[in-house]
Formats: sequence, C-alpha cells, structure tokens
Amino acid sequence: MEISFFGAARTVTGSKHMLTLSDGTRILLDCGLFQGRGADTDALNREFPFEPRQVDLLILSHAHIDHSGNIPNLVRQGFEGKIYCTAATRDLCAIMLEDSAHIQEYDIKYLNKKRHERGLEKLTPIYTAEDVETAMNYFHTIPFGRSYKIRNGVELMFTHAGHIIGAAGVFLKIKDQNREIKLFFTGDIGRLQDDILRRPSAFPQADAIICESTYGNRLHDPKDVTESKLLEIVHETCVEKKGKLIIPAFSLGRTQEIVYALNNLYNQKKLPNIRVFVDSPLSVNATGVMQLHHDCFNARMIRELKNDPNPFGFNNLVYIRKAEDSIMLNNLDEPMIIISASGMAEAGRVKHHIRNNIENPNSTILIVGYCTPESLGGRLSAGNEEVSIFGKQYKVKARVEVLNSYSAHADYNEMLEYLACQNSLLVKRMFLVHGDYQVQVDWREKLMEKGFRNIEIPETGSTWKI
Repeated sequence: MEISFFGAARTVTGSKHMLTLSDGTRILLDCGLFQGRGADTDALNREFPFEPRQVDLLILSHAHIDHSGNIPNLVRQGFEGKIYCTAATRDLCAIMLEDSAHIQEYDIKYLNKKRHERGLEKLTPIYTAEDVETAMNYFHTIPFGRSYKIRNGVELMFTHAGHIIGAAGVFLKIKDQNREIKLFFTGDIGRLQDDILRRPSAFPQADAIICESTYGNRLHDPKDVTESKLLEIVHETCVEKKGKLIIPAFSLGRTQEIVYALNNLYNQKKLPNIRVFVDSPLSVNATGVMQLHHDCFNARMIRELKNDPNPFGFNNLVYIRKAEDSIMLNNLDEPMIIISASGMAEAGRVKHHIRNNIENPNSTILIVGYCTPESLGGRLSAGNEEVSIFGKQYKVKARVEVLNSYSAHADYNEMLEYLACQNSLLVKRMFLVHGDYQVQVDWREKLMEKGFRNIEIPETGSTWKI
C-alpha cells in the first residue's frame, strides 16, 4: 500500500492524502481547497494531480473548507464514488460548500468585469452552487465509534476529534496483500478542554499515523484567563469609552465559542447592557446546524442545556442576515459588540466594520484566532500603524487586542496527551501534515522524545510505502 500527499504538506491548507492499495483501489482522505491569493493558488484548486474518475472512495474528516472545499470540483471532474463522513459534517458541508460557491461566483463576476476592460477572456468559477447540489448526493454518513465495511477488505471507524461539530479522526483497517494495516488519520485535533464539544477520544492502536501539526510548537493561554480578559476588553471599550468592539471570527466554531462565552457572562449578569450583533449569514446557518447535533457536545454542555436551552442566544444578541441590516450598524451611534466573518479579516462584512472603526480611538479590534501574516488580521496583530483596506490607507487608531486561547486546534501538550493512547513502539511510521515546516520539525522532536520513530514530513506530491 502507498500513500501520496497532494495537499496540507508543509503547509496548512488543501488537505488531500491518497491511499493506493495493491489491487489499485484509491481512497482519498479529505479534498480541501488551498487558500491564498494569486494565479498559483487558483491553478492548484482547478486541476487535480490525479484523475478524479479513478478515485474509488473519499473519506472526509470534517467540514472546514481547507478539508472539504474542493469536493464539488472533484465530482464535477468525474468522481463517482461515495463520500463518507459524519452526519454533522454532511449538514455543515451543505451550507459551507454552497457559501464557497457563491463567493467564487461573486469573485469571478468582479474579476471578469476588470478583465473585460482589459480585453481579456472571461474566467469561470472552480465550481457553482449547482455543482454543490450534485456533490451532496454522494455523501454517506456513519456514526462515531462503530466499524463499517466500506469496501472489500476496508473497514472504517470515526472517532471524536473535537475541533468543530462532526469532526472525526479516521481509523482504517485495511487488508492488503495478506497483511492487515491499521492506519489512523487525525484530521484536525480539537482542544482537550473545549467549552462546547466533546474532547478528542482515544483511538485503537495504529501501525501508521497521519498527524496534524498546526500548533506543534506552541502552547495556548488558559481558558479562564481568556474569559476574564474578554470581559475586561468589553468593559473598557463599550462602557468606559462608549465604543464599538469588532471581533473578526470564522463563521463555524469561533463565532459560536465567542457567543457562548458572552452568553455565560450574560447569565452571570456580568455582561454590560449593550447589544451584540452576529453579522454573518453563514454563522447564523452554522449555529442552527450546531443545535441539531447535541451528540457532539460535552457532558457539561448537555447539563447546561437543561437550564439554558439556547446557549447561543440571549436578550441582547441579534443575528443579522441581510446586507442592508449590516450596513445599518455603521450608522448606529452606540456602544456594541460586532462579531463578523472572516476570522482573518481578509474578506467578508467584518472588513467593512474594521474600515469604519479603525481610526476611532474609542473602538477595539479583537483578534481571536490565527491570521496569516499577510492578512488584514495578521497586519493588525503585528502592530502595523497603517494598513490598506479596499485599496485605501488607514491609520490604526483603534485599540488592537489578541486572544489566542480560542483556537480550535490542540497545542502540542494537548496533542501529546491525545496520542498517549498509542504504544509508540508499535507505531511503525508517522507522517506530519497540516503545519508550517519549521513547526513540524519542532513537533517531530517532541514526538521522538515520547518514543515515536520513523517520523516523516512529506513534501507535496511525495509517495511513501506503508
């Protein structure tokens, strides 16, 4: 059996790992979009380094776009196999892939207008909303914790990965040339003490592990410190300065976590009497999907639901769908909290809110997750005194704060604790994916200290025998 790495190799996006069995069976683990700007990224997403028609099965770890986002294109180019995932992942993909298609169609429309002015031919989106609708017909769901025969000689079991609802670790038992190989793909590993989700669960002993490494050399701040810091920022901005608190947050996961924290403060009567707006249609839809999948919640959250059946809603909270209602927020002269996508502040409605508040010293921009250095969120986090937004320069007069403990990825101590279910001497090989190269080098050293050996950091396009 061979494994080839076509994405998330020495980088964090475009997750695609292909298993090729001795009989020619091809199993694709994840099919994500590469994220970034420019023609190179577009080319990587448009064309696959393999023939989609020859892929027999797709196993999807979770719904984030860097793991699921190119599935409609895979189907569009001829894939006809089954897509296995959890029920929550399927429900999230239905809304997230549609949103991805709409963004592409909007961007292409804008680009084609510019290209027409220059006499260039039109471009087409990587996929459309119709392609998403077609792709969703190939999804098949299986529950956590049960082993299913998905093909002759191949058994699949999903384990809880935390991270976001529906996220799974992928355990495969494969009979190949009179051998039985037990392979585990971590997907993205969530926090061990998440406020909302179950902790990542132990998985059976594996012969080979494909392991993420996003925070392979970092530790997160304690959660209790973060909640008090959040309240402090709210009070200083909205009560003392009567300003606006702008929080860029990803629609799925981070937005719900921030709303949940504010809901707790509200229930404890600690939150000031100000309005809180969630300004993102996708966030509204994702929150609705979360409410359908309580099986992904941890025991404490289940208990709390008995006292507070709507932990993502309180009297002062307003969810916004319509663009005109979003624009209205700019004209409201009152203290408020605005939570809006995208998390890196590089696109979406939050970019408009930042533009309208960045030169107001009474306002605060709160970064609550990882931002690439070149993104608007990254430039603000780095302390730039001036930034470009929509092609215009703005002086950064608003306060900029960063809280890193809201990450949905485990830090290296949490990942080591997660992997403690394995006898390292029985793991014959590990492959580190989904991380920057230097982080992976550091993560490999920590794993070797725990007894793991034969740890590879594959390059894009590389193939290894298992």
